[in-house]
Amino acid sequence: MILISNRKKNLIFFLLIAYPLLSFPQNFPVLVADIPVNYDESKTGVFRLPDPLVLGNGEAVTNVKDWQDKRRPEIIRLYESEQFGKAPERIKRDVNLFDPGTPARGGKAIRKQVTLYFTEDTSSHKADLLLYLPAEAKGPVPLFLTISFMSNSMTVDDPGIRPGYMWNREGERVPVQPRGGESRMRGLDVDKFISAGFAVGAICYSDIEPDFADGIQHGVRGHYLPNGKEWPEPDEWGAISAWAWGLSYAMDYLQNDPDIDATKVALQGASRLGKTVLWTGALDERFAMIIASCSGEGGAALSMRNYGETIAHMIAPSRYFYQFCGNRAKYADDPQSSPIDAHMLISLMAPRPLLLQTGDSDGWSDPKGEFLAAVAAEPVYRLFGKKGLETGVMPDSGVAILQDLGYYMHVGGHGTLPGDYDVYIDFMKKHFLQVDTGKTH
Repeated sequence: MILISNRKKNLIFFLLIAYPLLSFPQNFPVLVADIPVNYDESKTGVFRLPDPLVLGNGEAVTNVKDWQDKRRPEIIRLYESEQFGKAPERIKRDVNLFDPGTPARGGKAIRKQVTLYFTEDTSSHKADLLLYLPAEAKGPVPLFLTISFMSNSMTVDDPGIRPGYMWNREGERVPVQPRGGESRMRGLDVDKFISAGFAVGAICYSDIEPDFADGIQHGVRGHYLPNGKEWPEPDEWGAISAWAWGLSYAMDYLQNDPDIDATKVALQGASRLGKTVLWTGALDERFAMIIASCSGEGGAALSMRNYGETIAHMIAPSRYFYQFCGNRAKYADDPQSSPIDAHMLISLMAPRPLLLQTGDSDGWSDPKGEFLAAVAAEPVYRLFGKKGLETGVMPDSGVAILQDLGYYMHVGGHGTLPGDYDVYIDFMKKHFLQVDTGKTH
């Protein structure tokens, strides 16, 4: 028998469950949760996507006003009731700017740390927002904000960051060691954004809601459950909706930070957090740009296309059913019966810039399904006079399409790789600063 210490068990749980981007298998076996997985393009099926520019009553949407006043709210309601679940109304809370500005990164940056509170009780249900500003900035600057799987102290190597926590399998919130320079886990490349003249920030998702089924007992969803109830109603928020809800509190703060240009905030997340930033961008139009990395099923990949992960895989009791509202399970056996698909989620970002970043060996997340969804969402961008992908041919790995609706597939697997930050910066330069680098990566 091999004995493993509690500390090591917690780390193993974190690496395999809470932070899947480190060694995520690219093509799962033929069965996941006893459900077959298809990687054969000839077996993806024939499907007809709902038209994002046709109202539920059959009327066509031909102008921006009808989109904004009628169709967009209609699609939001469908996603609330059939996929992510409706969150309760947010009540603006106080914040604690406990680190108002400290020189960092060898003097190149100014670090800020602020605690966001999600409930009236400031002793629990809170998250730290970490920010770095270019030290030489003369005024408010655009911000790259990532929602991370790791605590801030593990995301960035900086001894000045307040130590964070993680959740273990036993539902305990345990402290984690600060990130060290020798860490093998990929962190946030702060210096790259600072050198480009952008601010960069991070917030840990599990501070809002733990990422396991019983996490509802410890997160914001459990706090807002009516007395006597143990689970939300079938059309009420899953964990993804809770994470998105918490991100809007971050934006509440950013709008009042004089060093941040809150009209130019790019929100990024990977995997389930790629799904999260898409839903956040749909609900909160204050986020000016969304960068969704390998969001896959439930994110930017088409559900009606049978390839890689499917609705059935996602909502299986042994997997991630808790991330969605209960009604999502209705479509596990027949995704084509759903009134929504990923292209409609993408369309909710219009006219704001959206970049879908994928990996060419990440078949589980279906890079082609994300590309096809972007193509199907392009008419909504054109309605605003914006540019979609402007091609029906999937680009090669390493070739970035950085239009208002963008797509980039790196060479490699699931999540964000170090070189992807260069693409994110170019996307921000083009759409926030009107500087086109012309790179194809």
